[in-house]
Amino acid sequence: MHSHSPLTILLADDDADDCLLFKDALGELPLVTKLSTVANGEQLMEVLNQIDPLPDLLFLDLNMPRKNGFGCLLEIKQNGRLESLPVIILSTSVEENMVNLLYENGAEYYICKPNEFSELVSVIRIVLSIVSQIDRPRPSRTEFLLQPELPTHESKKG
Repeated sequence: MHSHSPLTILLADDDADDCLLFKDALGELPLVTKLSTVANGEQLMEVLNQIDPLPDLLFLDLNMPRKNGFGCLLEIKQNGRLESLPVIILSTSVEENMVNLLYENGAEYYICKPNEFSELVSVIRIVLSIVSQIDRPRPSRTEFLLQPELPTHESKKG
């Protein structure tokens, strides 16, 4: 049994509306969480290098000014103190090459930002339930990309 101390989450996203939505989505979950936000990659790296203990999870937007999410991921994974921090990528687009690169460079999950609030709640719930498991294996490449399930089009095979 783990203690009921809050799950500390750091969100790096330059879009204030997205940050609010994320905060509201967390509020819908039956979990005690403590959310901090930073608005760009430089700020993120400053915060990570100063705070102790590290957050339990980092949700990282790819498209940020000054230093993008990919640059931050590389820096985190090359830093001995930060490398074990689970990094969940948030992005509006799914570009196969970038998804592969992020996976190869140690990101934990890749979330395609959903348009619907209920889908955001559900995808955050999935990530938090998986990541909070002790000693869980790293997801495989096929499990890496989390996209909102659209029940209306069950399988769109191209």
